[in-house]
Amino acid sequence: QTTMFKRFTQEESISSQSQVKSSVARGIRASISELYPGLGADLLDEILPKKDPGLVMAKCVDHVNLLVVDKEPLFFQHRDGPWYPTLRLVHRHPDAFAASTWRTDAGAITFVLSGANIMTPGFTHPDGDFSAPVPVDGPVIVNAAGKRHAMCVGQVKLDKAEMVPGKKGIAVDNLHFLNDGLWQLPKID
Repeated sequence: QTTMFKRFTQEESISSQSQVKSSVARGIRASISELYPGLGADLLDEILPKKDPGLVMAKCVDHVNLLVVDKEPLFFQHRDGPWYPTLRLVHRHPDAFAASTWRTDAGAITFVLSGANIMTPGFTHPDGDFSAPVPVDGPVIVNAAGKRHAMCVGQVKLDKAEMVPGKKGIAVDNLHFLNDGLWQLPKID
């Protein structure tokens, strides 16, 4: 599942696109609203409109679904897992995702932007912060100390109680990072 968009292109990775039925769209909106309460009802209506242009589901390789509005991918999902926002959406509305955002030290940037998972020392470093209440397997947005914009969207792999200084291992699976294939696909035709 890790770095699912490292080599991602519309031609090779997207197999089909279809309009989402309104009943299914309601369920998706409810799920996203529950995961990201910071979006609020008004912003959610703006991002995921109930009427035109409507939601389109793009089925992709490796059991990935993209939720597309007006040809722009806004959220993605692996199998029946949670919906993750794309980085472009997070960059436009960072406050809406603040409750799901952790921060690493600056030393992690190079590794994360090459697709590496985020290790525990990046968060337990004095510049790190993992205080946002994100459960294991939950979606998390990852920023770096001293940087304004998020650098990746991932899935928490380690319980916060286990994240102590000196602990090694993967804390967050890096699913979508700056300049990966999904980032380089701002519109889907």
